[in-house]
Amino acid sequence: MKKRYFFAIGILMLLIFISIPVIHVLKTKWSEPDHKTEIPKGYTDDASQLNLTKIDTLIKVPSSKTEIENQLRQILKYAREKKLKISIAGAQHSMGGHTIYPNGILLNMLPYKHMELDAENNILTIGSGALWEDAIEYLDKKGKSIAVMQAFSSFSVGGSISVNGHGWQKNLPSVASTVVSFTLMNHNGEIMNCSREENPELFKLVIGGYGLFGIILDVKLKVVDNTALKYRYVRLNSDHYTDYYKKFISDHPEVNLVFGRLKISDKHFLEEATINYFEKANEKPLALSVQNAKNAETKRLVFRSTVNSEYGKRLRWDLETGMNKVTKNAVYSRNELLNDHVSLIENKDPNSTDLLQEYFIPERNFNQFIKDIKPVLKSSGLDLLNITIRAVNKDEDSYMNYARENVFGFVLLFNQKKTVKQENAMKILTNKLVDITLKNEGTFYLPYRLHIDRLKMRKVYPQTDSFFVLKRRYDPQEIFDNKFYQHYK
Repeated sequence: MKKRYFFAIGILMLLIFISIPVIHVLKTKWSEPDHKTEIPKGYTDDASQLNLTKIDTLIKVPSSKTEIENQLRQILKYAREKKLKISIAGAQHSMGGHTIYPNGILLNMLPYKHMELDAENNILTIGSGALWEDAIEYLDKKGKSIAVMQAFSSFSVGGSISVNGHGWQKNLPSVASTVVSFTLMNHNGEIMNCSREENPELFKLVIGGYGLFGIILDVKLKVVDNTALKYRYVRLNSDHYTDYYKKFISDHPEVNLVFGRLKISDKHFLEEATINYFEKANEKPLALSVQNAKNAETKRLVFRSTVNSEYGKRLRWDLETGMNKVTKNAVYSRNELLNDHVSLIENKDPNSTDLLQEYFIPERNFNQFIKDIKPVLKSSGLDLLNITIRAVNKDEDSYMNYARENVFGFVLLFNQKKTVKQENAMKILTNKLVDITLKNEGTFYLPYRLHIDRLKMRKVYPQTDSFFVLKRRYDPQEIFDNKFYQHYK
């Protein structure tokens, strides 16, 4: 009788233990609205959800090469006559109005997404409006894969070039390093071919130039073979990160993809880390399969359950590190790993938004940077959801270069209420983090909120003034314009 009693108590305690995290995650689902807030007609916004702006005209470009060239020339002529500005948008994942100009013409480039592969030379010709997921799906059928791209495949090719995005491909420079050439329509409607040999100055300016020099049309990109990759991971103290990185990543040529994560829950805040990496497996990669929607939604809910919840942050860390053990040695195709959609972390709360920041720090100052940001993040009052670490090699190709040597990129994701109070708090925090970055000989990434003033921005990017001089030389009427340019010029 006593044994049955204790067995029943044990089962009850186990059910309670299991039910607590399940109920916590489900509460997130129950609290979400069942409808999405629509952008009013005649307005646009970006991923920040803080840049709702009235525009003159939204124009969806055609998919045909001949049609798009004719249409864009007519738009440029109209803009000159009516003294209107033009901004250029893809998936609009920048967060500081980089794709927006008030009362201007907004070009939606997404329909322009043709693709053609030169398999002999491993070069993909692609329309700038294509999303990376389009390219991955196309290349997968041909046994190829994108060489360098961001963590999510729902960004556009032209947008990634305009912000000079970087990825989690092992020890490589930004996407600039994979661009062979591109065609650009300038302010006069002329089409210019830009490469390291032809119009090389314009090539450097447009990559990471935030749409200020013209309209990117056709892009030639280097591609690589799709391969099978085996998952590995290391859990460690964050102050040993660079040593472990060298031991497990840099010294192993078979490693292909890699990212790190810092623990953000209160206990051991920023003191624990994981290095997650994928090395070549001696197998044939499987064809790209449709991701299990239920599994994706579970991942999203676990992530969203961390918002304003210390328990949720601990739960996510424990679940991820636990799953690391379970999935260790699992094999994936490279394309499957690259084909993650930003909806995996989608915020459905209409009263808050998720904001990114990124800081690039040389290895010698890696530990000091973490030590310096720790008290600032703890006292900010803002909700930190994630810190990912990626190594980015020196970039020789872009004018507004953020990786002037080999660096580690710290990608910080915050949840912020859409209030003046939290916006001001975020501005204060951002400036403190930039000051720490300057102290540690680093740089900050430019596609995010415009909280840094012109002077401090120029301390990090001393080439800014010459960049804007060249902008006016290549676009004397300043036809191509956006909130980023207005803030910093």
